[in-house]
Amino acid sequence: MLSAYMRQRYPNLVAGALAASAPVLSTAGMGDPAQFFRDVTSDFEGYAPACSAAVKGAFERVQDLAEHQAYERLQSAFALCKTPSSPQDIRQLKGFLRNAFTLLAMLDYPYSTHFWGDMPAHPVKVACEAMLSGPDLLANLRNTSGIVYNSTGEQSCFDLYSLYVECADPTGCGLGSNSLAWDYQACTEIELCFESNNVTDMFPPMTFTQAERQAYCSKRWGVVPRPGWLRTQYWGDALSTASNIIFSNGDLDPWANGGVRTSLSPSVVAINIKDGAHHLDLRGSNNADPPSVITARKMEANLIAQWVEMEKLKYNKISK
Repeated sequence: MLSAYMRQRYPNLVAGALAASAPVLSTAGMGDPAQFFRDVTSDFEGYAPACSAAVKGAFERVQDLAEHQAYERLQSAFALCKTPSSPQDIRQLKGFLRNAFTLLAMLDYPYSTHFWGDMPAHPVKVACEAMLSGPDLLANLRNTSGIVYNSTGEQSCFDLYSLYVECADPTGCGLGSNSLAWDYQACTEIELCFESNNVTDMFPPMTFTQAERQAYCSKRWGVVPRPGWLRTQYWGDALSTASNIIFSNGDLDPWANGGVRTSLSPSVVAINIKDGAHHLDLRGSNNADPPSVITARKMEANLIAQWVEMEKLKYNKISK
């Protein structure tokens, strides 16, 4: 997103931008609130419809136990460090579990990665195999979340509040100081009101409305969100008059449909990458890369080369 914004704001200084997996529409509050978690679900359903059905069934079992206040059963089923004791703890558990599937979908690369724990190759496939490994859906859900939260096998129990932090970004802010910065920015500039509904997705209903965002941000940071700020500052969906921007997106990335998927002009180009996860084209080449990303990188390189040549011509004319 920053690269696209740089080109829009400073075209006299920046020749062009490659905006990979840049959800410039959804972060400006212009997306469908159901889109993100619907697309996460689609990734798992694409591997096997039974997989998403198993996830949905597991969350229904969590809800049933919560309604009966079977907190010790939940603590045992998910190997939690502390026994849940309140509706807030149950919401935290649901967010913790939902966040694992978000990361599995985003990082669904065809090879193992190690920048967010030790993620296996094709993590959605591995997760679905775990979800379909037996009749105990709660155990399957625990083991699936462990792919994200216990990739090293060193966790003896899961601390819900240290491994996952609820924030102004329903897709997750991460941990540490970076997460605090992103949370503040999600309260002041980035406008993400994604929510799951258990109808178009496999997750429990968890709302995050503009009113809930405002209440959270006021309490957490003492700030009031500015709806429409990004849309005003960076053009929203009126991008056809921009130039020299590549919007690349992978079909497996749940952020993709919050971005630009169709070329808007000869110089505002959309590249869609079949079987591509979150900004796969920006990663180093790998023998397991799908042909689509190899083609995408070549297209990107050719366009960037054209921009550079154009800048050279401009410079030569000025210098003469």
